[in-house]
This record gives sequence, C-alpha cells and structure tokens, in this order.
Amino acid sequence: MLVVRANRRRVRWVSLALIVVAMVFMYRLVDFQVVRASALSAEADDRRSVERTLYGSRGEIVDRDDVVLADAVMRYDLALSPKSAGPTFRDQPDPEDPDATISVEIPLQQVLTELGMAVGMTPEQLQEIIDAALAADPDSDFAYFAKNVDQATTDQVRALGIPWVQPWEHPGRRYPNGAVAGNLLGFMGDDGALAGLELEWDQCLTAEDGAVSFMHSAKDWVEIPNTRRILDKPTDGGTLKLTIDADLQWFTQSVAEAQVEAVDADWATVTVMEAKTGKLIAVADVPTVDPNNPTGVAAENRGTRAFTAPYEPGSTMKALTAASLIDAGVASPTTQVVAPYRYNAPNDADVNDSSWHEDLDLTLTGVLIESSNTGLSQLGELMTDTARYNDFLEFGLGTASEVNFPGEADGDLHGVPEEWDNQTKYTTMFGQGLTTTAIQVASVYQTIANGGVRMPVSLVEGCELPNGKTIGTPAGQSRQVISPAAASQTSQMLERVYTEAWLKDKWNIPGYRVATKTGTAQFPDGKGGYLKEYLVSVSGFAPADNPEYVVSVSVFNARDNNTSAAAAPIFQQVMSQVLKDNRVVPSGAPAPEIPARW
Repeated sequence: MLVVRANRRRVRWVSLALIVVAMVFMYRLVDFQVVRASALSAEADDRRSVERTLYGSRGEIVDRDDVVLADAVMRYDLALSPKSAGPTFRDQPDPEDPDATISVEIPLQQVLTELGMAVGMTPEQLQEIIDAALAADPDSDFAYFAKNVDQATTDQVRALGIPWVQPWEHPGRRYPNGAVAGNLLGFMGDDGALAGLELEWDQCLTAEDGAVSFMHSAKDWVEIPNTRRILDKPTDGGTLKLTIDADLQWFTQSVAEAQVEAVDADWATVTVMEAKTGKLIAVADVPTVDPNNPTGVAAENRGTRAFTAPYEPGSTMKALTAASLIDAGVASPTTQVVAPYRYNAPNDADVNDSSWHEDLDLTLTGVLIESSNTGLSQLGELMTDTARYNDFLEFGLGTASEVNFPGEADGDLHGVPEEWDNQTKYTTMFGQGLTTTAIQVASVYQTIANGGVRMPVSLVEGCELPNGKTIGTPAGQSRQVISPAAASQTSQMLERVYTEAWLKDKWNIPGYRVATKTGTAQFPDGKGGYLKEYLVSVSGFAPADNPEYVVSVSVFNARDNNTSAAAAPIFQQVMSQVLKDNRVVPSGAPAPEIPARW
C-alpha cells in the first residue's frame, strides 16, 4: 500500500514538472513569436542585411555633335572571404545519365588557378592574400584581390560560381576616343577629378549617390532574391557639351604629332577657332595625355599648353600693331618707311632685324611681308605707348580668356607703359618683351578676321542637368576693337604675306584666299630669363574674303628646322581639312594688289 502511494506522488511530481517545463516552453514561444517577434526579426535582419551605396552615373562629356568623349562605366573591386576559402562544389553532367547532373567537389588549388586566370594572377598570389588575411585575423571574412576591374573580367569571375568571392561595384570613367582631346578633358583619380574640364566642371558632372539594402545568406555574401530595398534614389550628373569637333581634333592631333616627329621638336600646339563666333573647335597639344592612362606621359604633357604656357608671340604680334596703326589713322597699308638692318631709336633703344640686309624701302604691307622689326618700330612711333597698350587689352591680351580653363595663364604685358624701359617700348611692337598664350593669339586673329569684333572665346556650350536645365553657357560680350575698315586693310596686308612671303609654297591652299603671319620667339624659362630654344609659329585665317576659321600653330625647339617652316605644314593641312570638312565655298576673286616697296 505504501508503494502505491509513493508511485502516485512520483507521478504527480513528474506531471507537475512536465507542466512547468511545458509552460516555460510556451512562454518562450509566445515571447519569441508574439511579444518580441518584431524586435528579434529586426535583429536577425540587421545581422544578415547589408546597406550599400547605389551609385549615380557621372555625366558625359560630348563634342558639338554629341560624340561621347567621356562617359561613366561600372568598375568592380573583387573580394574574397579568407575564412571561407576552400573547395567549391559545382554541378556537372552525370556521366551515367546525360540528362542529369551531379555535384562535384573542385579542389581549392583548381579554384585559385581558374580565378587567377580570370584576373591575371597566379594561384600562389591569391593564396598569399588568403594566408596573410588569416594570419592577421583567423576570422577574416574580407580581403580584396583585384581592384578597378572591368565588366568583362567581372563576368568571367562570376561565371566560376565561387560562393566566397564577391564583386563590389563602383563607378569608373571611360574615354572611348583615347587621347583625342585628352589635353582638354583632364582625368580622374581615386579621389575624384584631377585636371582639365573634368575638374573645372566637376560640380555639374558629379552624380549624387543613393543607398540600397538587401539580405544576404548567412554562410556567404550571396544576395537573397527579392530582399533589395531602395533607401535613397541616386541622381546622375549633367552632360557637358563642348564646342570641339572630335573628328577635327583627332586630325589636328595626328598632323601635329607627325610634324613634331618629322622636325624633331619637343612639342606643338594647334588652335582652331570659328572666326565669327570665337568657338574653339580644336585645341591640340602634342604630346598629349590619354585620360584612360594619365601616367603614360610625363606630368608636363598631361594638360594643355595652349591655355597654360605663355610665350613671347614674336612676329605674329606685328599684325596687331599694324591694325592699331591703321585704326588710329596714323598709317595705311601703303605708308612708306626705310627699314635698315639696325635701327637706333631716339630713346637709345637698339632694334635689329633677324638677318643682315641693305636698307629696304618698304610700305607697311612690305614690313609685314619682310617681317621687319626696324620698319615696324619706326611706324610704331606714330602711336603712344598707352594707346598701343590699351589696344593690347582690347584684343584680350594680359588676361585669361573667357574659358577660364584650370591653370590658364594671363600672359604678361611687362607691367604698364609707365614701367616699360626704353627697349620694351619697341620690342612690344613686334612681339617681344611680353607674353601671350596660344589662345590669346588665336583670339587676336579672330578679331581681325571678324571685322574688328572680338568674340568671347568659348570651349563649352553648356552643361545640361538631369532636370533639363542648362548651366554654364558661354560668358562675355562681343566688342568692336578696331574699325571694320582697319580690320579689312589688315586682312588684305596679311593676304600679301601669304602670297609673297618666303613660305608661300609651304602653306599654299589652292582655291582660297588666306591671311597669315609667321613668328619666331623665345620661351621664358620661368626664372626671369629665356630658354636657348625657339618657338616658331604661324597664325592666320581663311577664306580671307569671308573669314570662317582661324588656325594658330606653335612648334617648340624644332631641331631639324627651327624656323616657321616647321609650323607651316601643320597650318596648311589643318586649314585645308577644316575648309573641306565644312564645305566652305572657295574664294571667287584674287587678293587685292598692294605694293610692298616704293
């Protein structure tokens, strides 16, 4: 009887214990699934969800015909999980049943070999990355093994189906035309825009990034389908439209590069401008940079000397002085002067021509043809220094152009006339003792070609934002610098230079009237002196009877021909090409005859 009672008590206690245990389980179940369900679910999501940047696309840079010069591409940084690196299982056809597949284990060594072939690494290099990461942290779950990888390579890696390898995308920059206009476009670095238009227009081109979150599997980084959620939408950058003609830019660079090699020069710049608008349609620098690989050239060749390297223009400046004399009413194309080899000025300045000659009886036109420093110095005395200086300013010298290119130089007019010494009063008449940029010289010839009206220099049409608004349209106002009559007479004198000067066979363009002038000048050494090498140039416009285009060429240190003959072939080929490409009607009548001698 006592045994029965003891068993009953034991059963009751066991039952009671089971009830208590069941109640605890029920409490925990209710706690997990009802009371704390949302909080625990959120905690699990936090552990298995990841938030990533959703990149907007940097804006395109296009030429005047919408040819893409720079665009955005997605690049990838490839990472692996060191602690998860190991053999991979891959489905392969079942040799016993062609319609079925079997899971086959791929050894780690083979996985690393395949992965290395895709990214251009050896399996040993990949293993070293894994070992180094685990040595630093046995639980290491992340290590990069390749950065800035293109889409094709990333697709190859993805096709290997390695669960512990993950690509992380980020925006990159592509320049589909390579070095074409690379001097203008600039380039990007890891921290953003570094040079050129990319830098100047960075605010417009830059995209605003958004954010996205998604769940990933617990074992690896594989994104779980249908878990992606947009947190912030990205905004793409604007489209920067240039005045440049990409085809002409390529042609101009090619011609300049060939001539630099032919005459063994250090570098060359070529500027092509619309005479009626001031728009730059080609600005070539040789050597130049390929923005896809900016370190492929020396640092000094990664920009554009046309904007940033001031130099003494030399005799191309004589066209401006002649225009000022005519506009002031103190000279005409037939004004006479006796030009000796050496001229001792009233203020004791000493001026000489480039080579010895007997006294020459020249008109102002003849002075330009012979490029006589002594003849122009005597005629230049008919104007005050202040009047000539003011014309320099009106023509756009002494200050950066309206383009405001990064690093653009102002040039140096040697202070103001009151500060000029006796020699500078004369050398500034024929392009020495002051500095200009290639862009400024082109602008001077644009003004003469355009009836004396200087147009603002422009390189950018504007930047169109994603909302359709355009910003950054060309700034500045046109202005009448010299009278139409003075511009016309100066143009006619420059035509006589084209037809009668010593380079007439080198720059001949059949069917068109052309106005040109040569120059030979020294280049500043940046220390207050000059380099021993010379810069030779040709500037001009065509058709002279109805000017459409200005071409200005500079070649530095042409060892095989250190005269303007080194620049003339570039001028001839580029001007011929731009006239042909734009179907400019040939001139209908010959240039007017103007006497060069008396």
